[in-house]
Order: sequence, then structure tokens, then C-alpha cells
Amino acid sequence: MVSKLSPGSTREPILKEGDTCWRKVRAERVAFIVDAADYFEAAKDAILKAERCVYLIGWEFDLEVRLCPEADDPDIPDQLRLFLQYVAEERPDLEIFVLQWRGAMMFNVARQLGSFLLLKASAKPQIHFRLDGEHPPGGCHHQKIVVIDDVLAFCGGIDMTSGRWDNSRHRSGNPSRGEEGDRPMPWHDMTLALEGDAAKALGELARQRWKNATGNDLPVPSRKDSIWPETIDPDLRDAVVGIARNSPKYKDNPQISEIENLWCNAIASARRTIYIENQFLSSGKIADALKAKLQEEDGPDIAIVLPCSAESWLESEAMDTRRSLIVTDLREADRNGRLGVYHPVNEAGEPIYVHAKLLIVDDDFVRVGSSNMASRSLSSDTECDLAMETADQPELREVLIRLRTQMIAEHLGLSMDAVTAELEKSDGRIHSVIERLRYKNGRTLEVLKPRELNDTEMAMAQSRLLDPEEPIALSRRVADFAHKAFQQNRGVIAIAGMTAAGWAARQFVRRR
Repeated sequence: MVSKLSPGSTREPILKEGDTCWRKVRAERVAFIVDAADYFEAAKDAILKAERCVYLIGWEFDLEVRLCPEADDPDIPDQLRLFLQYVAEERPDLEIFVLQWRGAMMFNVARQLGSFLLLKASAKPQIHFRLDGEHPPGGCHHQKIVVIDDVLAFCGGIDMTSGRWDNSRHRSGNPSRGEEGDRPMPWHDMTLALEGDAAKALGELARQRWKNATGNDLPVPSRKDSIWPETIDPDLRDAVVGIARNSPKYKDNPQISEIENLWCNAIASARRTIYIENQFLSSGKIADALKAKLQEEDGPDIAIVLPCSAESWLESEAMDTRRSLIVTDLREADRNGRLGVYHPVNEAGEPIYVHAKLLIVDDDFVRVGSSNMASRSLSSDTECDLAMETADQPELREVLIRLRTQMIAEHLGLSMDAVTAELEKSDGRIHSVIERLRYKNGRTLEVLKPRELNDTEMAMAQSRLLDPEEPIALSRRVADFAHKAFQQNRGVIAIAGMTAAGWAARQFVRRR
């Protein structure tokens, strides 16, 4: 594939330690993993090779979820809880550490807490599960990191929980996405796999988070050999990766704003194209950065792929109202027809939920991670993003052209060759290409229509009071009770109390 779509340039580097990233580290291999089917399979493969330590750091873990529901291996359990027990039994020297945000228990109280109690009662002692509640009110732990023996890591936007498994077809009613009668919507997501010093640095970050949440230190493995999953091919070798964090000021911990700086600086650097996939668009700072590019006389094409709507009623009130104002404002600023804001649908016309957090700028820069284009991601939540730029590795450009083309082709249900041909004819102007191609197939990108807001919704959106969401404080109090009961082995009391509290909370926050 030719690279004329994004000619080389002498731009200022975006990744700067202490400003837009924590560290720049080398990765012997890097792979972009699209959708959870491939991620869960690769993670399972790698964990089976673990010898000393597995760190599972996430927003939520559903220990009942199946990792490879379309696989048929009678010898190795597929359910996450049973799989972790199996690995621990097979390798007595291995320790597994699971850290989940404490507030996530609110969403599925009876199932989650019961599963955790089963794990505590039946698992080997080398499996350690803890809840992370070390955040200011309104904040949450949102990093999604898996590290195996400090030699291999995964970091991105995918949680090992229910409703996340899907493949690139995103078929309606796929039984592999859930139990009969409970099949979640099609789900689009992304993460990165890394090997080498980058994995070791993410292991250090995981140990810091565990120490902050529990007060305890984790063992540091010293393994050297490769455990790269057989199921994925690397996209880059000997790459330079920037690790960026966001973390709120809390107790003795200072505010860390590397991700906020990374988003804004990367957007400001754009000259030709900005391609974004994200769950939300409610951050005023990111909106202002995008608006500034649209107001430039010869600025970049901007394509933004979002979900049709937020996942729950409360998220819709909190995020979609603010998103409606921002999208309307951006379109008014788009005097030269360079902006496209879309949501994907499958062949049946069913919306595909976008949970990926991807930014590609000029085929020269990419970030994938946990952070959303939301105020809470930039202020009150703990986040971790990974970024790379061609200033460190010119060969990255071809990888990014291929990745961006792959994403557009997947969303439009077309071949990569068809999209590449159109991009070459349009000199890489992605907005006009998407507009020409999105009517070619049943699967497509629909133009996002902002909600019409009533006076109350307008006032709330303008006030930004619901970003972060109010019920997070409720979830903290509810989960505090669960945590104490769980630690004291008072399972029956915990389940009864949490079920009642969770039922009340779910009447307020309905997940689709």
C-alpha cells in the first residue's frame, strides 16, 4: 500500500516524558487487537504460559464470563473463574492478582458478589482478589491492564466482563455474546499487546495501583523468555511506546494529567486527518481542540465514530445531552465540510456499541487506551493509554494506514482494497470517502443525529454536573458494604444486602 495518503512531515514530537506520557519504552513486539474475541483468546493463551505472576487490573471482571465461547476444549475450562483456578492448580508457584474497581459491583450485585465468594471459597490461596476504592468521590478505577510475568502485557479499552465478547462481524443475536435470553448488543472494542520493556513498565504500573489500593507490595518476576500468543501476529517489532496516565489528586497522590495533554496536543498537531473511535464525546477541552482544527483555513478531515447512544438511561442523560451540544457546535464550525460524526450499524441495522478508544492523527500518531473523550476521564478517573508516533519509527506509518483502513472497511462492511482505492483517489481525505462508500452495503456508518434537548436537559448539559455521574457516589457507599462483608466472609448478609441495594440502584441506572 502506498503511503502518499499521509506524506512525511517534520512535526514536533508529541510524546514527551513528564508532559504527554509517563515513559517512553521499547516493545520487542506490538499488535493491535480489534474486538474482544481475539483479545480473550490471546490473553487465555498467554496466561496458560505464566510461571510467576499474572496481574489483572480492570474496571470490572465478571468471573462467570466465557473467554472463548466458540472454542471446544474439554481439558481447559473457559469460564474465567474456573480458568484461573485451573491455571493455579497446574502451576503451584504462580500467583494471580485481580484488582477491580469497587463501585462496579453495583451493576450486577448478586451475580458478581456470589461469583467472588465462590472464588474465595474454592480457589487456591495463590489467587488474590481485591477491590479498588482509593478514589475521590465521583471517581473510579478505569485502567484495563493485564501483565504476565512482566514479559507480556495487554492494555487498552476491553474489560473481561459480560457483554464484551464479539468479533468483527458483529452479528445480531449471536449466542456467543451471552446466555440464552441475555444476548448483549454487538460490541466494538480495541486493545494492544506488547512484549519486552513496555510490558515490564506496565507491570510496574500495575504494582503501583495494587499498592495504592491495598497497601501491599506485589512480587516482581524476573522472567526473560517470550510467551507471545500464537493466535496473534505482531504489527510492529522493536517499537517505541509512550505510556500515558491520568489520575486524580487524592490523599497524598498528586494529580496526573498526561492523557489530557496527550489528547489535546495530538489533535492540535493534525494537518490532514483525524480518525477517532470513542465511547463518549463530552469533554469541553477535547471539543475545543477539535473545533480549533475545523476553523483552520486548510485544516484536517475529521471522522469520529461513536455509539448511537450511551449504554444506560443515566449515561444517556449525563453524556448524550452534552454530546448533542458538542456535535451541534462542531458542525456549525465546520464551514468547509471536513467533519463526519457517525455511529456504526450491522447488516440488520442494529447499532454496534463503540467502546474502542482509538485516535489516529495524520497516519503519524496513534493512541489506544482506556480514556474516553469525557471530562471524568481527564479529571477524576485513573486511566492508562499507549501511544506511538512515526518520529520514533517511520515504519509505523504503513501500520497506521492499514489500521485506519481496516476500521473504515469493517464499519462499512467493505473490503480493505475497496476502501484503499477510494482513499487514494481522494488523497486520503477520509470524510469524503466515508460519505461516498457508506451507502454501498447494509452494514454502514450512519450520520449521528444529536438529541433534541428539552429545557431541563439543556441546563444540565450546559452545567456539566453529570460528568462525572452522580450515582458513582451511591455505588461507592453500596460497594463499601459489600467490601466489608466480603472481607469478613459474611456471604449471606452481603448477598442479601447488596441485592436489595443493587436492585434499587438498577432502577436508577439501567444497563442495556
